[in-house]
Amino acid sequence: MKRISESSTVSIAAGRHWILGDLTVPGNKNGAVIFAHGSGSSRHSPRNKYVAEVLNRGGFATLLIDLLTAQEERVDMRTAEHRFDIELLSNRLVTATDWADKQPALSGLSLGYFGASTGAAAALVAAAERPQRTGAVVSRGGRPDLAGDWLGKVAAPTLFIVGELDHEVITLNREAAEKLRAPYEIALVAGATHLFEEEGALEHVAALACEWFQENLVYRQAA
Repeated sequence: MKRISESSTVSIAAGRHWILGDLTVPGNKNGAVIFAHGSGSSRHSPRNKYVAEVLNRGGFATLLIDLLTAQEERVDMRTAEHRFDIELLSNRLVTATDWADKQPALSGLSLGYFGASTGAAAALVAAAERPQRTGAVVSRGGRPDLAGDWLGKVAAPTLFIVGELDHEVITLNREAAEKLRAPYEIALVAGATHLFEEEGALEHVAALACEWFQENLVYRQAA
């Protein structure tokens, strides 16, 4: 009998701060995906929550975390000073990764990152800092260019998902992708803009992400 998913809110120590996350672990675990948000978003992002639900149905545990504390988020809403602090965001993501490795429900599972907006840059930096732990990365409407020199150190297969009409971000993704030493693909979602609000666009994003993680976290590591 297939066991249903178990969900909980977790607190992760990050230096002298604490960050919050929503952890969901399905009964049939194929791997784990940590979500990195950015640009004023949070773990409550309806778009990322939808993608996480699709991944859960595909057998992936998901951890949606707030890379900023509640106080930092309040400051960021006024000044936007933290959302582009890739060093801070990636350090928090690495901390969450190390925390996940110590959890009985997650330890030993193949691991991937799903990053949106500036969270995509944080995901790529974390992948470069934890190369032995990272099996795949997916970027949704991301700013991978903000990962800077870390791009050349990324070894995990990376999928860049961009809306077909998000022209400036397409250019930034292509330029960043060329700096990777890892295999990559760029997937353009037809008729979609930056937030994938068009009918069927987010469903396409979720399907692409699930397929990428299946290929690189499940099939590739089972071979």
